[in-house]
Amino acid sequence: MAQLSTKIELYAAANGVASIDFRTDVMLQDDSNGAGAYIKEWNLDIAEPTDTQIASYETAGNTVETNNTVIATRKTAYGSWETQLEEINDDGIDSWKARIAQVKTDNPKS
Repeated sequence: MAQLSTKIELYAAANGVASIDFRTDVMLQDDSNGAGAYIKEWNLDIAEPTDTQIASYETAGNTVETNNTVIATRKTAYGSWETQLEEINDDGIDSWKARIAQVKTDNPKS
């Protein structure tokens, strides 16, 4: 299940808001009562989404979160740019390209 914050970011992007500060623009709260997180305060210049509108971003939110996990895994597998440059210098660019392609194959995005 996608995080509420992810679905709000998608809703906002679809309505022309490029970024959200969840400390000032939109405040979320979870009362630990089993009901989950909810919008406590909405300070954006677009209409606050209904529960139905938020729910409509579930699939897209899951995709975003899955891809973010894949991207983080890839970054770890790639290594730092310094390490990659050293690899290119030591083993050649074709070897580096093959390794990077294998990382992408092993960690596909949705």
